[in-house]
Parts: sequence; structure tokens; C-alpha cells
Amino acid sequence: MSLIEQAAKRLEQLRRAGVDIPQPAGDTAAEPAQADSTVATSLAPPAAVTEPPAAATPKVEEQRTPPSAVASAAPTGMVSRRVELDLATLATVGLISPDAPRSQLADQYRVIKRPLIANAMGRGAAPIRRGNLIMVTSALPGEGKSFTAINLAMSIAMELDNTVMLVDADVPKPSVLKMLGLTASAGLLDVLTNETSTLSDVLLRTNVEKLTLLPSGTQHQRATEFLASEAMIALLDEMANRYPDRIIIFDSPPLLMTTEARVLATHMGQVVVVVRAESTTKNDVKHALAAIDSCPVKLLLLNQARASTQDGYGYGYGYGYGYGYGYGSERS
Repeated sequence: MSLIEQAAKRLEQLRRAGVDIPQPAGDTAAEPAQADSTVATSLAPPAAVTEPPAAATPKVEEQRTPPSAVASAAPTGMVSRRVELDLATLATVGLISPDAPRSQLADQYRVIKRPLIANAMGRGAAPIRRGNLIMVTSALPGEGKSFTAINLAMSIAMELDNTVMLVDADVPKPSVLKMLGLTASAGLLDVLTNETSTLSDVLLRTNVEKLTLLPSGTQHQRATEFLASEAMIALLDEMANRYPDRIIIFDSPPLLMTTEARVLATHMGQVVVVVRAESTTKNDVKHALAAIDSCPVKLLLLNQARASTQDGYGYGYGYGYGYGYGYGSERS
């Protein structure tokens, strides 16, 4: 065996033993191949690597992100926060509950919600754009709009084929969470001001299976402008179209007291105007309806009515609330 053959055999033995043999400086053709081999070894799964150098394994592991770290890096808004409503306590103040025995108030809301649901699901006389966006408002404060919005949402949550989101859109004076016994939290305005990344971050799931809450959020001096912004329109489109079975109820400010309600009404498919019997004047009601003239569907809901039917079945309720469609005397 010649010296050249002996040298070649020795080099081959060294390579098989894992000894790094430097390439000659002029051998440029071998450099890319060596580089490719290094990359392939570092990225290959452990089963495909034959006898990796002991120092290489820790380095490869440090560069990989463990599954637990990937999970923790996911957006926190993927799962909404859950809150518990004290349904027994809410019933004592006149709020209906899906678990409560059948009552006259619950039956009244079954009548009230039926045309609203039909319009929302496209089963009305004519198609309504954003028909599943329903705003509950009033001409003036103290007419029971928040009470009505909550009970309407509770009643719709009893439906077999629909879910409901209750939005506290009375941004100047929010009251929905307080009436439900919950503390204030981030909500609608936080999403619009980009302080929260997604709607899911601020939604509150409740122990009423089909009811979700969206708080009003952190008050802002430019709330009206945010409600009229392109971001709000995009958010409403997302809310209206994301789930075909969802109905969204907005508790809004009184129409004659702030501009937020008028701005919000331009984006709604239906508006329910709560009128307090023997309190709200016809003139106030006319002005309130004129402020939402562009809304395709407007309904009046008479609150605290004392009228009864000829068969003795009335709209009275133990806590002084009664509901029905209609409009009566000069101060009804």
C-alpha cells in the first residue's frame, strides 16, 4: 500500500471516529456541503441524528420553544372571564331568571321579545340590516330602560335557539353591572380606545348559560366620537355577524339627555323606547322618536302601566313594574 493510500485510509478512520478534519483553504466546493450538513443536523429530530456531539444537544434544546411556553404566549382574550350572578337576589328586585317559576312578568316579556326575535332572525315582514342589534333607550332618565334591557336579555337567554349579549352602552352613566351585583370592569370603550386587543378580553360569561355581558368600560371624555368611529362600526359588524344565533341588547343613554344614544341608534336594526306611564309627556316621546328616525324598526314599551284587560289579566307587578305595547293619556 502506497503512502497516499495509507494517508487516505487514516483520514477515513478519523472521520468515522468523529474527528473534525479541516478543509483545505482552496477547497471552496466542499464548504457549502459542510454547511448544509450542519444545518440539517441541528434541525433534524433526535431520532434522525446519529451520535450527535455531546455539546450540540443542549444548544439545540435552548433554541426550541417548549409547548408550555407557546401556550402561555397565546392571547389572554381567547377565553372570556366568568362571573356568577346571584339569581335569587336579583329576583327580589324584580329581575326575571331562567330558573325561576313562571311569573306574570316573565310572560309579559315573552310577548315583548317575540317580534324582536323574529326581526333579528330575518323572519319579520321584511329583512332588517343588523336586525339582531337591539337598542333599549328612553326619552329621559328614570323610565326603566336598564331594568327593561336586563329583563329582555334574560328572557331571550331562555330561548332554545338563541344566545344573547347584553351591552352596557350607557357610557356616561353605566348601571347594568351594578344592577346585576357585579363590580365595574373593562369593556366597550376599552376596546375602542385600543387599550384592549380583542372583544373577548372584556366579555363576561355568566352562570346563565346563554347570557354574556359586555361592560361599558373605562369612561372617556370623547366617548361620543368613539361610538361614531369606524372602529365602532367595524366592531358592531363583527358582533352582528360573528354568531348567527346571537342577539345583542344595548342599554343606551336617554335620547334627550346625551348625544351618545343618537349616534348609537344609527347603527341599530331595532330600537325599543321605554316610556314610563303617567310620567313621560307625549312631547318628550315625539322628540325622542324624531332623534332615531333613521332606525328601521322602532317600538314603544309602556312601563309601570296599571291598565288591565276585561278578563282581569293585567300588566301589574308586585314591584310596581308592568309592560305592554301602547300609548295612552297625555302623560302616559
